[in-house]
Amino acid sequence: MVTAAQQTASAPDAARTFPKGFLWGSATASYQIEGAAAEDGRTPSIWDTYARTPGRVRNGDTGDIATDHYHRWREDVALMAELGLGAYRFSLAWPRIQPTGRGPAVQKGLDFYRRLVDELLDKGIQPVATLYHWDLPQELEDAGGWPERATAERFAEYAALAADALGDRVKTWTTLNEPWCSAFLGYGSGVHAPGRTDPVAALRAAHHLNLAHGLAVQVLRDRVRADARCSVTLNIHHVRPLTGGDADADAVRRIDGLANRVFTGPMLQGTYPDDVLKDTAELTDWSFVQDGDLRQIHQPLDFLGVNYYTPTVVSEADGSGTHTSDGHGRSEHSPWPGADRVAFHQPPGDTTAMGWAVDPTGLYDLLRRLASDFPRLPLVITENGAAFDDYADPAGQVNDPARIAYLRGHLAAVHQAIVDGADVRGYFLWSLLDNFEWAHGYSKRFGAVYVDYPTGTRIPKASARWYSEVVRTGVLPGA
Repeated sequence: MVTAAQQTASAPDAARTFPKGFLWGSATASYQIEGAAAEDGRTPSIWDTYARTPGRVRNGDTGDIATDHYHRWREDVALMAELGLGAYRFSLAWPRIQPTGRGPAVQKGLDFYRRLVDELLDKGIQPVATLYHWDLPQELEDAGGWPERATAERFAEYAALAADALGDRVKTWTTLNEPWCSAFLGYGSGVHAPGRTDPVAALRAAHHLNLAHGLAVQVLRDRVRADARCSVTLNIHHVRPLTGGDADADAVRRIDGLANRVFTGPMLQGTYPDDVLKDTAELTDWSFVQDGDLRQIHQPLDFLGVNYYTPTVVSEADGSGTHTSDGHGRSEHSPWPGADRVAFHQPPGDTTAMGWAVDPTGLYDLLRRLASDFPRLPLVITENGAAFDDYADPAGQVNDPARIAYLRGHLAAVHQAIVDGADVRGYFLWSLLDNFEWAHGYSKRFGAVYVDYPTGTRIPKASARWYSEVVRTGVLPGA
């Protein structure tokens, strides 16, 4: 049987029209683009500390300057307007607003975001604000970080500061970006900040990130405009078995639990999955989940943000794969507590510069699953894109046909999912700009806009012009 997803990937490409009102945008993250790491009261985040630790980030790169968006924000908003974007998803830097993670806000930090939001609105671009994209104030990490309950409580206080400053103008809010990465890469495998390698700490962090989300939603509902929308963004893993055997199906179940259901369960259903608790029982009894926590976490949302780049292929560990190299960075420590008997495999097909398989069918299947599991919850693609080895030619042009092909295939998958019943309301291309790509430093370019790092010069790539036309017309052209 040929599935609709396979038809989407293989059939001759015809033009596809997206629904009226579909939201088109692009996305960034504060530490990856802002720079100005010590200006106007900002203090170090865990990513400042991590990046400055020898051996953590490729080439010793840091986000101290990044793409200098803190000083070039007006130029960047003008680029968004030139491309015709309907929305811009950005994150607020917690240590820029509340440097120690406690106490009153620094007004200069808030003023930066006030100016940014005003400029976006002036250009007719919807601001979509993410409260947390991984830059925890270092002082809170020194006090224990996300494994500690107090960090969730501090996050709610920070959310109140952001809501009071921007809640009259920002209509769309996201609490957390990819809490799986924060918990399991930051505290499990150590390939992300703060670089800890403790499986129990990773599980504790996951719970307190869940709690932080729920507390923040309540704060936002209480303080922002009545017509505001609240969401969370999850990097839902589309997990596939290597074979059709029962052992590989169980490997899928284990990874799906740790990657996805440990967040969707409490956030969207008010409970932790029994199998996840059982799989991790040898590590912890989950006594850090206190009475009332699940009620606090399970808050009504206006949509679910979905980040997708590539599928995940797993099997029972038999020596043919690897326990820890799953596309997120190599480490001697696994980001998958309680899943020691699971191996990861490279999916077939073309790859991006990250080594990630290009597979739009994974996005289609993922959207269809979410539409089935949570039929009354609208979906927004909050990140999708690819890194390639881009360069400016002698004429100053950046041609990136591989990225255009990637975007065309994945947008076709989104369109097919909508046709087949998924309530997908928008799409945000990752990323607006080439930027600091976490542990890869500046070696990977995801941007629609090329950045010459020594000069800061911005050059829209061919893919930016292509995407701009899709945004303008709402039509995905045929190949």
